[in-house]
Amino acid sequence: MLTYWAMFWLPLIGVLAPMPMVRSQGRMMFVSVCAVFTIFMGLRHQVGGDWYNYLPQFDYIAKLDFLDALTFKDPGYEALDWIVAQLGGSIYVVNLACASVMMVGTYRFCRSLPNPWLALLVAVPYLLIVVGMGYTRQAVAIGFAMFGLVSLSKGRTIPFVANILLGALFHSSAVLLLPIAGIASSRNRIWTVLWTAAAFVIAYFVLLEPETESLWKNYVTTEMQSVGAFERVLMNVVAAVPLLLFRKQFVKDPQARRLWIYLSLLALVCLPFVFFASTAVDRLALYLIPLQLVVFSRFPDLGHSLTARTIIVVGVVAYYGTVQYVWLNYAIQRDYWVPYHFMPM
Repeated sequence: MLTYWAMFWLPLIGVLAPMPMVRSQGRMMFVSVCAVFTIFMGLRHQVGGDWYNYLPQFDYIAKLDFLDALTFKDPGYEALDWIVAQLGGSIYVVNLACASVMMVGTYRFCRSLPNPWLALLVAVPYLLIVVGMGYTRQAVAIGFAMFGLVSLSKGRTIPFVANILLGALFHSSAVLLLPIAGIASSRNRIWTVLWTAAAFVIAYFVLLEPETESLWKNYVTTEMQSVGAFERVLMNVVAAVPLLLFRKQFVKDPQARRLWIYLSLLALVCLPFVFFASTAVDRLALYLIPLQLVVFSRFPDLGHSLTARTIIVVGVVAYYGTVQYVWLNYAIQRDYWVPYHFMPM
């Protein structure tokens, strides 16, 4: 497990640094840590719950014509598989490319927050280790979504929609995030609702509708259950409640505040539904994990003294350290992640 704990310790060093670094030095250190994470995630070997699904799929796609590959499932991921295979690459190249997209999105999102190192630490236990190394296609979609959320928090709807559509090419469920643009918009709202609704309808029928029947059958009709889904959805709720209670203290900008209020409400709505369709809600709730980064990276700012802020930081670190310890030691699926293996040289 040392690789996973190294991923936790590296941002912890940034959190506990006694002296603030020069802006350029801090950015370079952050980029370096994200690059290390990308290598760990991308060049893993036989790690992650989907490893033995993606490996034969890569071999199968390599034998298809390009147009046939695009129609196999998610066109973005299948196109990447096909191109890498034709160039003589391997599944490691595909995973490295996907990890790069997710980490660039994580970098952009964390650097937009007041305490980026703490935000990165919050992302490690589940978003990066579990999702990044086990849900490859959806990890790419989440990476694009984090890019989009940064834009939407600044009132820029077009970049948000563009990033969500790019993410949907890798995991069609990302299409379900598009209505957030209309709901969270505070400028030209009627026009925004109209054109984002049109984008949603088109994207739904092109990307999501062909899979709707199988998704409904697998996630709802057959009552497929995700072990631990309640706990994972609850983690979003734990972040949503304080944001709703202290929204003005957590998010100063009205546009950004509007966005995170609606996402917090969505996190609350997910909780009761997890008992009826745990896998579907669990997968959907993955897109709400950035809410945890927003809330827990800003918690120290609520402290009115250095002592209070220090106690809050220690509490956040202890909370996510416990999450990582429990998952790596007691999760039913831990054997897919532990021990960590690097790509054979």
